[in-house]
Amino acid sequence: MKVFKFGGASVKDADGVKNLIKVLNETGNNNKLIVVSAMGKTTNALEVVVKDYLESAKVPDSLEIVKDYHRNIIEGLFHSDQAPVWFRIETLFTELENFLEHNKSTQYDFVYDQIVSYGELISTTIVSEYLNFQNIPTNWLDARDLIKTDNTYRDAQVDWNSTQERIQATVDPKKLNIIQGFIASDPNNFTTTLGREGSDYSAAIMAYCLNAENVTIWKDVPGVLNADPRFFSKAQLLNKISYEEAIELAFYGASVIHPKTLQPLQRKEIPLFVRSFLNPSEEGTAVSKGKTIHPEIPCFIVKKDQVLISLSSLDFSFMVEENISEIFRLFHQYQMKVDLIQNSAISFRVCVDNRFNHLEDLIQHLKARFKVSYKTGVSLYTIRHFSQQAIDELEKDKNVLLKQLTQNTVQLVTEN
Repeated sequence: MKVFKFGGASVKDADGVKNLIKVLNETGNNNKLIVVSAMGKTTNALEVVVKDYLESAKVPDSLEIVKDYHRNIIEGLFHSDQAPVWFRIETLFTELENFLEHNKSTQYDFVYDQIVSYGELISTTIVSEYLNFQNIPTNWLDARDLIKTDNTYRDAQVDWNSTQERIQATVDPKKLNIIQGFIASDPNNFTTTLGREGSDYSAAIMAYCLNAENVTIWKDVPGVLNADPRFFSKAQLLNKISYEEAIELAFYGASVIHPKTLQPLQRKEIPLFVRSFLNPSEEGTAVSKGKTIHPEIPCFIVKKDQVLISLSSLDFSFMVEENISEIFRLFHQYQMKVDLIQNSAISFRVCVDNRFNHLEDLIQHLKARFKVSYKTGVSLYTIRHFSQQAIDELEKDKNVLLKQLTQNTVQLVTEN
């Protein structure tokens, strides 16, 4: 069995869904499991619904924007307003509204997962119904029945034993299976999510549990590039990458592959391909066991809107293991992702990602034990396989706040 993952950009409108069929026709329809993300920017739109709902405690008007967006896609795909897809989609919206009307929880992360997950449920329903409409039978699956996690909402951890048992008992390898990315469920069957961009991870989970032949992630780019073309000019395609190198790139923030996607694939040496849904005949990038990277060129990564925190002890004593362990305990408590560390005898500097917006609480807690200063809105640049020319070009016209070099990697924190 092969696993295909289609992101939101690939199914952002009716033409995108039709193009998905083109990809399947070129690659074959049988013995596949298709993982589909929410359509277009639906996750962002549902995040607005979450915000409005928690402020008003009622069904927000912003939900109508989500409804209209998906209704327009359906109208572009189906000839009749009597098609079964209309009933299935309206049923999902009714379920969501029932949650909004009867929910008693004000815990943001819990509410977030229950609401935002409908993006994937709706997208897979539309895609499945359209494939059926085009005489391509599908086996629609609910990821919440198959992928089981703990109750760490918005960043759930997979229960691999239970998940593998469920997937192997449910997925029919002879059919064209379709399932949601990003979503799962906890022991109490409440919906959980696997973190932003978690649909790639969902594909890897399914592939691992099914011992898949390979995984293909279909993107709107030719494959894995050595730089994000939105921020760097003259980005080049990387034809081959080893698992280890891809994990390094993902760890430092490369946006094409989710950081958690590669570990389960590497354990079973399942090849990963990143290809363009716009040009499905092109080979794209292969991630597998073997050569580190080809061609061997510098790879540039940037993470915007980071926070640079500087700490020192109140009495100018050394920043020893006890202090550092306390700092990391607080980072874990406040869900801060640490991207860069630099320490000396009496100071400790760290660049973190404030993705859960807990910075102010963290700073107040740190001030009880340390001298603290911090700067928000900084950028973290990473160059893998750097050259001096690459560093010089990157530093040009930038105010560098922190710089760190290792054998294969240089990282810079800048104000712009």
